[in-house]
Amino acid sequence: MSDQIPDDKKTFTEQVEVAGNQLVDQFKEIIEQGNVRRLIVKTQDGKTLVEIPLTVGAAIGGALALFNPWLAMLGALGALVARVTIEIVREAPDTVEGEVKQKIDDIADKLSE
Repeated sequence: MSDQIPDDKKTFTEQVEVAGNQLVDQFKEIIEQGNVRRLIVKTQDGKTLVEIPLTVGAAIGGALALFNPWLAMLGALGALVARVTIEIVREAPDTVEGEVKQKIDDIADKLSE
């Protein structure tokens, strides 16, 4: 499975600057929002520290426990840097809704068999 975002998906990017000690809390908050495809943590001068690919299913499912290794790594990283920028790549809402509807339809089909 590729970490690349498919070209047919509409995405947009936003940036949030946080103190290093707030990195884990901000990560959890972003994950709970649900339509995130990728997080990129950068230093103040723009150097990429880590890229974290996420899936719609995991984010929507609220499976934060799956991200515990990332949380531990981000906690250590946050202790080492004063400020970081989190680049958040999101799917456009209509794209996410379409995928969720398709998954629900697939499950309904399997249950009716």
